[in-house]
Amino acid sequence: MSGASRNGDGLSRRAAIGAGAATLLATGARGQAPAAVRAPAGDFVGTIEGGVHAFRGIRYGRAERFRAPVPVAQPGQIVRAQAYGPVCPQKGSYGPQSEDCLFLNIWSADPRRSGNKPVMLYIHGGAYSNGSVTDPLNDGQALAARGDVVVVTVNHRLNAFGYLYLARLDPRFPDSGNAGQLDLILALRWVRDNIAAFGGDPNRVMVFGQSGGGAKIATMMAMPAAKGLFHRAATMSGQQVTASGPLNATARAKAYLAKLGGDVTTLPTGKLVEALEAIDPILGGGVYFGPVLDMTWLTRHPFWPDAAPQGLRIPMILGNTHDETRAFIGLNSAKVQGLTWDNVAERMAPELRIDILPEWVVAQYRAHFPTWSPLDVFYGATTAGRSWRGQVIEAEERARADAPGFVYQVDYGSRVEPRRGAFHTMDIPLVFGTLGARGSETGTGADAQSASKAMQDSFVAFARTGDPNHAGLPRWPKYGLDTRATMIFDARARVENDPRGWERELFARVPYIQPGT
Repeated sequence: MSGASRNGDGLSRRAAIGAGAATLLATGARGQAPAAVRAPAGDFVGTIEGGVHAFRGIRYGRAERFRAPVPVAQPGQIVRAQAYGPVCPQKGSYGPQSEDCLFLNIWSADPRRSGNKPVMLYIHGGAYSNGSVTDPLNDGQALAARGDVVVVTVNHRLNAFGYLYLARLDPRFPDSGNAGQLDLILALRWVRDNIAAFGGDPNRVMVFGQSGGGAKIATMMAMPAAKGLFHRAATMSGQQVTASGPLNATARAKAYLAKLGGDVTTLPTGKLVEALEAIDPILGGGVYFGPVLDMTWLTRHPFWPDAAPQGLRIPMILGNTHDETRAFIGLNSAKVQGLTWDNVAERMAPELRIDILPEWVVAQYRAHFPTWSPLDVFYGATTAGRSWRGQVIEAEERARADAPGFVYQVDYGSRVEPRRGAFHTMDIPLVFGTLGARGSETGTGADAQSASKAMQDSFVAFARTGDPNHAGLPRWPKYGLDTRATMIFDARARVENDPRGWERELFARVPYIQPGT
């Protein structure tokens, strides 16, 4: 073809229609219709799937071990974006794995048809140690199609690769304790500079994340480097009231290095993953990795002693599921096998993560729920004491500052194993619309469709306007300390004021300590 360049797959690059506009290529690509856009960072060739343009495995940066990420752009070069990039090294089944894992993925309904779509950037869960947006539950096609939005998902560094705080031990690595956060900030900068080419509005970027993803968002709301890069935020069962202190983070780094037993800069990746089994000197159990109050990138705690002022103008959704800990502590766990009224307090105590008299807690639950079993009390108390408390604190601090905030609770429970209820991660397939994906327990019937549509449309409306209300939902008021209005997402959505408020008051009797502080 005269006047055009070709890559190894015979794809020709065509002139863009206007600055940053999207351009389709007419040639085929491995059995799927191709899609291509010219962006400042390169000419990206993806696929069209179900009418949605998908671009997978776009590199947004390069990572050198324990250092801040470096931006990457290939202006004018054709970049095939048709397969996910590798995920951060970790224990578990996600793969392929590589320290070179700074890749993002984009889904957009035909970018030529309408521009200035809201952008919804998702950050995966897995605490700060594992997880990946390559999970089929996180596929953005259904959400992009339903909401006519641009969906972005991001992989980034985790565990020791993203949060091993070496600054006080080795001056070569001043950014190591928050490298994973800096990856996300770099991804947001890439979106700011390039998303218009995919039909997105860089001035309407919503970040949303589940579990650890929500915690990373809460942390970014206090990081000056993230200021102005996103305009709405939604945290799904994920909060970060306080970050790790630098002295505790240093103690954890020493414990990890002792387990590693070699030069952390030269040992192979696999050895660094094996050393993640180090025992946390502060908490016990596996060593905690998370953001650090390093006084460089993070100079205050996100929600202590109050909500960080930087985030107060950003509208926020905060949510949890009704039965969070039924995911962490399965029905086959030794912690719940053989539970009786004689042993439930002792078994429950370490899972509450707070210093409160467990026998008294059990007595309170038995008084409020006389028909509950020891298993019901175990899960109810651990969910309220361990998983809800941080979210309540964040919502309260924003309400005190009159910052726009909306709170939800997912009551829609598993249709695959009803005894698991509305467990941690239940809201992921409901928001993404991936009800039939591997790992989803929502079912695909009418109730699942109803709950999913309500959540999807709320998140899309929020991305579009900063308000989650839409025609298919009862009026969702802002969260205030007077009513504590909460949207309950179930087969039919409804609003309740201060649901299970007595549990909130029960656990508010003792100080909250953020894990990892």
